[in-house]
Amino acid sequence: MEPVQVGIRSTDSITQVGLSSFLRTCERLLVVDVDELTDQGVLLVQAPRMTPQVAAELRAERWVAVPKVLMVDELRDADVLNAVECRVVGVLPRVRTTGDGLVDALVAAASGRGVLPPDLLGKLLDGIRRLQREVLAPRGLGTAGLAAREIDVIRLMAEGLDTGEIAGELCYSERTVKNVIYEMTSRLNLRNRPHAVAYALQAGVI
Repeated sequence: MEPVQVGIRSTDSITQVGLSSFLRTCERLLVVDVDELTDQGVLLVQAPRMTPQVAAELRAERWVAVPKVLMVDELRDADVLNAVECRVVGVLPRVRTTGDGLVDALVAAASGRGVLPPDLLGKLLDGIRRLQREVLAPRGLGTAGLAAREIDVIRLMAEGLDTGEIAGELCYSERTVKNVIYEMTSRLNLRNRPHAVAYALQAGVI
């Protein structure tokens, strides 16, 4: 099995050197410069806490497709959800993370698995429930950002029905169906109908 490429970004040079030195001793990993990372590798970001600067680093366009693991000294409840929004697949509290635990987390991230301690998982679920209750539900949206009637339309689109057929199935006018599709694709920045279907499939709503 090929070693997992790992790039490291730390907020201080001493920690950067320490992490690099340690991870280079592991046969399962290959430490590379962050500019050499591909989407087959993993970006490890270490910081004392989740700040706007750290969030911007995690959202950087050049690492959009790269799995990211965040190791922090301090984590507030809201930081867990914020990290997930930044496409972080693993969050590790520094004081509770062993060397083996860090290596396991990086290997897991490279294989598409998420890493979150049980207490942080609880915070994430609480954050999602709060988002659903306070933000999405009042607007008639689910956690995928789709309203119930939008999901109904997408399901029929996925079955190959055209606008007129969808309108007939749902007892809508064709204009209403077109408006539903337009509002949904505009709000979620979806390019076209196939992209909307793909989005719904990835979100697990159809």
